Amino acid sequence: MVETIHTFVNKLNGPLWQLLVFLLLGVGLFFTFRTGFVQIRLFARSVKEMLSGRQEGDDPHGITPFQAFVTGLASRVGVGNIAGVAIAVSMGGPGAVFWMWLTALLGMSSAFAESSLAQLFKVRDYDSHHFRGGPAYYITQGLKQRWLGILFALSLILAFGFVFNAVQANSIVAATQTAWGWKPELVGMALVIMTAPIIFGGIRRVSKISEGVVPVMAILYLLMAVYVILTNLSAVPAVFALIFEKAFDFQAAAGGFFGGMAAQAMMLGIKRGLFSNEAGMGSAPNAAAAAEVKHPVSQGMIQMLGVFVDTVVVCSCTAFILLLSHVTQNPGEMTGVQLTQTAIESHVGAWGKDFLAVLLFMFAYSSIIGNYAYAESNVQFIKSSRLSLAIFRSIVLGFVYFGAVNSVPVVWDMADLSMGIMALINLIAIIALSPLVFLLLRDYTAKLKMGKDPEFKLSEHPGLKRRIKSDIW
Repeated sequence: MVETIHTFVNKLNGPLWQLLVFLLLGVGLFFTFRTGFVQIRLFARSVKEMLSGRQEGDDPHGITPFQAFVTGLASRVGVGNIAGVAIAVSMGGPGAVFWMWLTALLGMSSAFAESSLAQLFKVRDYDSHHFRGGPAYYITQGLKQRWLGILFALSLILAFGFVFNAVQANSIVAATQTAWGWKPELVGMALVIMTAPIIFGGIRRVSKISEGVVPVMAILYLLMAVYVILTNLSAVPAVFALIFEKAFDFQAAAGGFFGGMAAQAMMLGIKRGLFSNEAGMGSAPNAAAAAEVKHPVSQGMIQMLGVFVDTVVVCSCTAFILLLSHVTQNPGEMTGVQLTQTAIESHVGAWGKDFLAVLLFMFAYSSIIGNYAYAESNVQFIKSSRLSLAIFRSIVLGFVYFGAVNSVPVVWDMADLSMGIMALINLIAIIALSPLVFLLLRDYTAKLKMGKDPEFKLSEHPGLKRRIKSDIW
C-alpha cells in the first residue's frame, strides 16, 4: 500500500516540479520587468528598511520588521543551504552556482510581490494580539476564493508544519551522530523539550528567538567562508571563471520533457535556488504579514532582501568552500552534508567537523521554529481557536520526534507534492493580484520622491477601500 502511494506521488511530483521550475522563473521575470527591476532600484532602500526595522512599534499586535525578516530567514536558511548546494555542485558542476544566483535575483521580485500583498491583506487577531496573513488571506479577500485559500493552507500545514520539521530533526540527528555518536532518541527528546516552550509561545516568541539565533549562525558561517576565501585568495579568480564558463556548458541535458531544454547545471542551479530561498512559493509571506510597518512595500522589500541573503550570501558560502577544496571533483560515495563536512575539514582541520555539526544544529533548529511560524497562521485561517492551535502544536512536536528517530522517503515526497501544490496556487494568485502590487509600489515611490517617509493610507485609494475590509491601513 505504502509503495503504491509512493509511486503515485512520485509520478505527480516529476512533471509538477519540472513545470514549476519554469513557472517560478517566469513569474520572477514578469515582476522584475513590470516593477522596473525593483530588486536593483530599491536594494539600498531595503537594507535601510531592514536595519531601521529593529525598533518596537506602538501596536501590540505586530512584531518588528526585523523580526519578520529573521523569522522568514530562519525557515529559508536551513540544511538545504549546506547539503543542497553540495548536491547541486557535485552533480551539476560549478556552473550550477551561476544559475542559483540568477534564480535568486529574479526571485527577489516575486518575494517582493507576495510579501507586499500579505501586508496589504493582513488581519488582526485579537486573541493572540498579533497580525496574521499570507497567501490564504489574500486569495480569500483579493480573489474571493476561500476554498482555494483553504487548499493552500492545508498544503502549507502538511509541508512546513509537519514534514519539513521532521526532515530538519532528521538532519540534526545525522549531524550529531556523525560528530559525536549521540543516540537519535535522546536527540529527539531534547529537540521536543527545546521546541515546545517556543512554539507554545506563538509567533511573537518565535520571532524573538529567531532574532537572536539567525544573525549569529549566519555570521559564523560567513566568517568560516571568508577565512576559506582569504586563505585561498589566489584561487578565487579561477573559481569565478569556472562558474561562468560552466554555466553555459549545455552538453549534458537533464531528464524530462522540460529538463531536455536545459543543461544539468542549469536545472540543478535553478532548483537549488528556488528550494532554498522559497521565492514565490507562498511560505515567507506568512511571517511578513505579522510585522507592523507603515507601508506594505516596506515589508515586501525586507523579504526581498531575505532571498538575497539566503542564496547570494549563504548558499555562495557553501559553494566557495566546496569549489576551493576540490572535493567535488572526486566525491566518491559522499553526498550532501558529508561533502561540505569533508571540504571544511580540508580547509581548517579535524575541528571543522564539530564546527559544522554545531552550525547544522542551529540551521535546522531555526528552520523548525521558522516553519512553525508559517504554519500557525494557516491553522488560524482555517479555524481560529485555542484548542485547535494546542492540538496542532502537539502534532508538530510529534513530527519533530518522529523525524529524529525515523526516515520514511514517502513522507518527504508527499511534502514535496504539497509544497508544489501551494506554490502553484500562490503563483496564480500573485499574478492575478499583480495590479495591486504595482499600485502599492507606485504609492511608495511617489511618496519617496516627495521626500516623505512612505505611509500607506487606504482612504487615498477608494477603489481598493471597497475590496479590503480592514482598519489597519
